[in-house]
Amino acid sequence: MSTPPPPLPPLPSGHLPRRLLQLYAGLALYGASAALLLEAGLGMEPWGVLHQGLAELTGLTVGVVSIIVGAAVLVLWLPLRQRPGLGTVSNVFVVGLAMDGTLALLPQAHTLTVRVPLMAAGILLNGMATGLYIAARFGPGPRDGLMTGFHRRTGRSIRLVRTTLEVAVVATGFALGGTVGVGTVLYALAIGPLAQLFLRVFAVSPASPGGSTAVAAGPPAPAILPR
Repeated sequence: MSTPPPPLPPLPSGHLPRRLLQLYAGLALYGASAALLLEAGLGMEPWGVLHQGLAELTGLTVGVVSIIVGAAVLVLWLPLRQRPGLGTVSNVFVVGLAMDGTLALLPQAHTLTVRVPLMAAGILLNGMATGLYIAARFGPGPRDGLMTGFHRRTGRSIRLVRTTLEVAVVATGFALGGTVGVGTVLYALAIGPLAQLFLRVFAVSPASPGGSTAVAAGPPAPAILPR
């Protein structure tokens, strides 16, 4: 049985403006990166496959579907006794709105010479967005909170719970018409290392005993992905 990471040390209050900027920049960038993956048409990230499939089924925009799914997942937090934070609630709305906004601005991509760079940019920017959002430390995203809630209630490892949830949402999304492809595989392989890299870049250090609030040079405490 895996154990959750130890509690993170408190952050100095003087970093609040920076943390808020990181939070909302990260969420907006996350939605934009998901839009790039969707426009590339070479495969979405796991929850994106579900959102795309539901959008195909309902006729709603994929951003609106993302908001509805995020809100529904938050309802599932109640029996799991999870507590949302500012980042959790913001995630529900900002990611979906940013996704629809980006899709409205993007021209259609028809050739592989355009779609492949869009896919690569989407994966890279998603990793950057993940680092920005998690390092702000305003609470997990709705889907990650669902994962950790199941972990605590069942005693199963984070890895097993996450894999089970993501396989289920990919299979459901694919059955509904979502796109699974090379982008899905590359995302799965790249997102961990990219998120770890950008977590280090954007980490905000806790207050030191001497009162210093310099940016941490070492690796951040363990974190989970925001989606």
